[in-house]
Amino acid sequence: MKKLIVLLSISILFITGCSVIKIDRKDYKSNIDNLMSRKVKMYNVFNEGYKYYLPKGLTFLEKEDYNAILKDHHNNRYYLYIDVISYYHNIENDYQENEESFYSKKLDYNKKNGYIQIDKVESKYYIQFVFHYAKMEAYVEEEDIVDTITNMCSVLRTVKYNDIVLESLVGENALDYKEEDYTLFKAKSGKETFLDVVKKEETDQYKKDLEDEKIDLDD
Repeated sequence: MKKLIVLLSISILFITGCSVIKIDRKDYKSNIDNLMSRKVKMYNVFNEGYKYYLPKGLTFLEKEDYNAILKDHHNNRYYLYIDVISYYHNIENDYQENEESFYSKKLDYNKKNGYIQIDKVESKYYIQFVFHYAKMEAYVEEEDIVDTITNMCSVLRTVKYNDIVLESLVGENALDYKEEDYTLFKAKSGKETFLDVVKKEETDQYKKDLEDEKIDLDD
């Protein structure tokens, strides 16, 4: 009996519905294009006014309203923010690509847009990924950049809003948000609040507290 050996030297297979996508272990730029260009209707996280898909390998550490903190198998933490206010007001993506960043690109797929920006901060890399009025941030080692971006793509490309629900949640309070300063499409420097939070999370006591409070997807 012959054995069939398949060698995956620099790529893995990412299965989505009926399609199989080849994910390159080194080239996150091509991965972004391959993943974000495909329309995916898969959801396993449902909240008031929106839903999305959380891939295997990501777990909730904290979750509340329009914010969540996630953890991957490398123990990296991700911050997720769903900006329903910007979505409701259809705020334009005015992001400008930053030549000084490690990587910076404005994104446009399937009539949805956003951007990704990667900045080297000290010895790690600060990733900001915005798509369809949702934002994810992470602060990771260089060898984790590809996996981190793949996870972000898997979440952000599936975010779907419920206009009827949001009309009741946001529409009734439209005047309260009239003077809102929308900053979703303004990338942060990497030395602001998010990194302060990361440093706090890296303390032993905080790690213990989060492990004790880890939220399962089924809860």
